[in-house]
Formats: sequence, C-alpha cells, structure tokens
Amino acid sequence: MEETLTKTNTIIEEIVTGMKSTPKQLPSKYFYDEKGSQLFDEITRLEEYYPTRTERKILESNLEDMADKLGANVELIEPGSGSSEKTRILLDRMDSIKCYVPIDISGDYLFKVADQLREEYPNIDIEPLATDYTRPFELPDTHPDARRIVFFPGSTIGNFKLNTVQRFFSVIADIVGKKGGVLIGVDLKKDIEILEAAYNDSKGITAAFNKNLLIHLNRKIGADFNPDLFEHKALWVEERGRIEMRLYAKTTHQVKIDDHTFTVEKGEYIHTENSHKYTLEEFSGIVSPWFDVQQVWTDTNKLFSVQYLVPRI
Repeated sequence: MEETLTKTNTIIEEIVTGMKSTPKQLPSKYFYDEKGSQLFDEITRLEEYYPTRTERKILESNLEDMADKLGANVELIEPGSGSSEKTRILLDRMDSIKCYVPIDISGDYLFKVADQLREEYPNIDIEPLATDYTRPFELPDTHPDARRIVFFPGSTIGNFKLNTVQRFFSVIADIVGKKGGVLIGVDLKKDIEILEAAYNDSKGITAAFNKNLLIHLNRKIGADFNPDLFEHKALWVEERGRIEMRLYAKTTHQVKIDDHTFTVEKGEYIHTENSHKYTLEEFSGIVSPWFDVQQVWTDTNKLFSVQYLVPRI
C-alpha cells in the first residue's frame, strides 16, 4: 500500500511539474493504458499512417539478412512492446530466438499479450516485464548465456527528447553488453504533407488516442481533465525536426490535480508527444557514444529505416 501511494505521489509530482511548464506538457508514456494501447494498434492500420506498414515491409523483405546479424541463441528484448505485432515477424521465422522479453509500462495489457504469445510460441520462453524502460531496469536472469538483442521498432525513439535518447541508449548499452546488439526502427525526414497527415488522420483515431492520455491520468491520479474541452492537432516544427502532438483548449477552464488548480486559457495547448525524424547521418551521430550503425535497411522511397547497431568496444 505504501509503495503504491509513493508511486502515485511520484506521478502526481511529474504531472504537476509538466502543467507548470511553458508550454504545458504531459508525458507521452501515459498514453499507454489498455485503451491507449488498443487505440495505437488502430492507428498503425490507418491509411495515412505510413510508418507501420513501411517498417513491416522492410522487416519481411530483409529477414534473412537480419537473422545473420542477430546471430544464434538470442534473447530478444522489446521495450514498449505493446501488442508485439511486428515482433511476431521475427518470432515466426527466426529459429535463433530462444527467449522473448516484452517490456511495457501498461502491465495489464502486457500480461494479456504475453499469455497469448505463450500459446502461439510454446518453444520460446516468454518473460514479460512491466516497467518504465527509459530508466535502468533488471531483466529476468533466465538465459545468462544468451546474446541479448534489443528490438525497438516503430520509431519510438523519435518520441524521446535528446536527454532521454541519451539516457535510453546508455541503459540499453548496459543491457546488451559487448556481444549484443540493437535492431531499431528510425523514421526519416520527408515531405511535410506526408508527415502531418500521418498524425492528423481523417477518422480521428489519433485524436482519440491523444485525448485518452487525459482519461488515463484522471483514473490514475484522480485528476479532472475534461477531454471534450480539448482539440487534437499535430504539426511539423522545422527548427526542432519533429512532429508535435498537442491538445488545444477550446475554452478557458480549470484542471485540478491533487491540491493544485491550473487554468488553461482558450487557445492554449498542452504538448503531449514529440515524433522526431532524422537523416541517417543525424541518427548515427546521436548513437555514436554507445553504438556503431552496422547496417541500414530502407524502403524504396526512403520513408523509413530499420538499423542494426553494435556496441562500440
């Protein structure tokens, strides 16, 4: 009980700090309760949302080459695993994977997916881990001799600010050790029209996903955000090289969080997520303190890349 209370207080402090910022901001990791995870799965199937289908095609077209890079006796570790849909491409066709460790902050959804995976892949050890993977964490010590490979698809790395990217790769470098590697999806810079359409879909699924962050926080910490008083918008910010997801207030109103009250002015926005896009050279430079880029696979239109990173020794 005391541990739960401490965790809740920590989250409240995090949210309060964000709401005191200019502009106001909320951490994107709280998108992913069970409903948020389901909505994101819907987003990945939208016509406008190119990253998922493009990355999937890259994976399917280059599996043999990727399997050679990953090597034998693999413990596959996936931070932010969600439904593990793309991971099934690897699990289906790579005999070298002996253990799969899906990691997600949404424990309920994670364990449901893990139970399903155990039925689908009885010969692979499935070891789910519910944690915040951007901070140091301990892996199950069930395969000490396995080669640890982190699989990080979906260009989730683009959601991180630079200091979080650096912390993430420092954590991952410690996890995989000298003999491991990272197979990662990285979204590339492209026409603004393609980018903005991908995050402002015509069916409103991304808008529902964005507003679900507020619903999740209401339930998790007792806040009183009213999603109906906000409008979703995503736009390309050139100087920062990223799409920014925002929730704009339709009218001036107040939000209560614990014993804090915040006024949100009409037209003011809460910044909820970044999606950075990179050139190949930019990304190589970012990971260079910890990893070398050994291989890059892209689609024919150069919309997206899957990259294999090896530790710098």
